[in-house]
Amino acid sequence: MKIMVGFDGSISSSDALWVAEQHAKVFKGRIELVTSMEKGAEAQREEIETAEKDLAKEKKRLEAEGIPCQTHLLIRGMSPGEDLIEFAEENEVEEIVIGIRRKSKVGKLVFGSTAQFVILTAGCPVVTVK
Repeated sequence: MKIMVGFDGSISSSDALWVAEQHAKVFKGRIELVTSMEKGAEAQREEIETAEKDLAKEKKRLEAEGIPCQTHLLIRGMSPGEDLIEFAEENEVEEIVIGIRRKSKVGKLVFGSTAQFVILTAGCPVVTVK
């Protein structure tokens, strides 16, 4: 089973990764750990380096637990939701696990909701972790 985790280093994405680990152990799956960033300009170099370090750290930890893991830092100019969905389709992901954060209705209206987009658009089961 191929399980994709949308990971941004937040507590909610770490919780989602924990759930994905449990699923990978039970279903003998592999984890695709994905971070999506809209821009990759020079100004974001520090953010990119931090994301790469976080991904590498989690990959090392998962592999020490015997869970196969690939990391992906996507900087393709799409919104994170679109990026995650496209990646899932391209890589035939069988389950998506994402962390959710509580936002106000106005926050969702103004900024959108990556989780909501993924839930409504994904072609495979989506597990949300609060």
